[in-house]
Amino acid sequence: MVSFNVRVPDDLGARFDAWAGARGGRSPALRQLIGEACHRPASRGSAPGRLAARPAKLTVRLTAADARGLGAAAAEMGLTPNAWVAALARRRLHEGPTFPADQALAVLAIQAELRRIGVNINQIARALNTAVMEGKALDLEVASLAAFRAEIREHLRALREAFDGNLAYWQADL
Repeated sequence: MVSFNVRVPDDLGARFDAWAGARGGRSPALRQLIGEACHRPASRGSAPGRLAARPAKLTVRLTAADARGLGAAAAEMGLTPNAWVAALARRRLHEGPTFPADQALAVLAIQAELRRIGVNINQIARALNTAVMEGKALDLEVASLAAFRAEIREHLRALREAFDGNLAYWQADL
């Protein structure tokens, strides 16, 4: 969707706002004017001048010190202050970890890859157990696979700790 930005003198803006107030506000009134200028009738299927629903916007007023603290906490996580507050709300509402987008994708990709490798190792172990190998050679292969499995389990445990640490970061004791 196209967005227009227009600068007008304060007195003209005040008069336009008074006129537009009866027409749903600035944006709906401007959309109606633009539609009329382009000889397009207003749509009858929906409320005049209404756009699709947008995400809810919340305004929070903070002291200067709190705003600085929020900015620092957000920067530390690689988030904007708005994204940090939204992440905190999502954590409290959905009880799941909240990573910055790039970190979340990386963690999920690592976890999926480790699980895939673990499944492959289990399949190889089953094949070795059914293979006709004698004594020590089979024992060495199975021991090697067991070590791989343990290593992957350790990496998965570390990922779970990362998730748990992230959850703890966002947890607030009320």
